[in-house]
Amino acid sequence: MLVDFIKYPVITEKSYLAMFKHQQYTFDVDVRLTKPQIKRLFENLFEVTIIGINTHRPPRQKVRVGVASGYKTQYKRVILTLKEGQTINFDKKNI
Repeated sequence: MLVDFIKYPVITEKSYLAMFKHQQYTFDVDVRLTKPQIKRLFENLFEVTIIGINTHRPPRQKVRVGVASGYKTQYKRVILTLKEGQTINFDKKNI
């Protein structure tokens, strides 16, 4: 299922301002996705037109629980720029 590749939307102060000022939405997605795959995924799922994609992989964060230590799972952060006047509806029922 395509929705399984999208982990969650990133809601921070910076991403919230970019959403309203520049039509940019931020998501965390699976590491294995490429930019063309991400574009097709979001255009088909949310029925929007994407004009720009920026991606980056944040550094891994170390986690320690008691004496055991490890790392959080890796993800890719995606910033999507949409065509003027379009939005992504997070409350969509068919996702």
